[in-house]
Amino acid sequence: MSERILVIGACGQIGTELVEALAGIYGNGNVLATDVREAGNVPDVPYRKLDVLDQKGVAQIIMEFRPHQIYHLAALLSATAEKNPKLGWQLNMDGLFYVLDAALEAGVGKVYWPSSIAAFGPNTPSLNTPQYCVMDPNTVYGISKLAGERYAEYYFKRYGLDVRSIRYPGLIGWKAAPGGGTTDYAVSIYYDALQSGHHNCFLREDTLLPMLYMPDAIRATLEMMHAPADQVKIRSSYNLSGMSFTPTQIAESIARVMPGFSISCEPDYRQAIADSWPGSIDDSHARADWGWKHQYDLDAMTADMLHNLKTVKGIGKP
Repeated sequence: MSERILVIGACGQIGTELVEALAGIYGNGNVLATDVREAGNVPDVPYRKLDVLDQKGVAQIIMEFRPHQIYHLAALLSATAEKNPKLGWQLNMDGLFYVLDAALEAGVGKVYWPSSIAAFGPNTPSLNTPQYCVMDPNTVYGISKLAGERYAEYYFKRYGLDVRSIRYPGLIGWKAAPGGGTTDYAVSIYYDALQSGHHNCFLREDTLLPMLYMPDAIRATLEMMHAPADQVKIRSSYNLSGMSFTPTQIAESIARVMPGFSISCEPDYRQAIADSWPGSIDDSHARADWGWKHQYDLDAMTADMLHNLKTVKGIGKP
């Protein structure tokens, strides 16, 4: 395919893996990776520094590159945004507006913007959370994601911009280090298993959260973006899920591979964030509309995570 693809926020947990997948489809030279960092960690594709809060810079790079698709991933995540809520709101909302407006001006074909289960809240049904329900987020990250969903749908209906979105659950992958998300304990726990054999979790041991292994998340993103427009029937954001587990359950899965692994739990401020989120997700709309189906369960993910962290990244005791 000869389409040009622009990825904004390319150096994060999703971006590092999505850029690689996009380059495999469209060719390295057709994917432009951008991030606020001076140098990217996305090899073999062109890279440019871009601050998504630089409105002129965002518009300029979109006009120059003329992408057919934009993947806008730049955001301040849940736990980090709670430490600086005004910056969290500014980065998450102004950045989205700048991208959507510049995409309209340049005639971009499709824009992808991720939402999150953080858009739900304490009065949302916590188990098998439906696509349509009460949404009352109580973190600045969640509030910005809910507002972003409404604007994504607004730009589609008002201006005809083909904006597509997925509400990601917690994402777990081995290629990028843990970031500033509340669900990132489920990445750190694998590092600690290999490095020390013990993990001290910042969530309560029975905290049930929906999760998805990164290969499934990347595949879901691409499947939705490649689906015909008439199959993408929800223009706010699609529920998506693969599995739900607690810190105890993920520790038990690791212990089945690494006997002797242990976990302790000392909940901190992130517990309140997790308590406001669903424990499991109904993603039947994604399955019906564009054929979503996850491939990894907890034990399959554990085996793959430990193998790759150890053999590819060299994580573990010397």
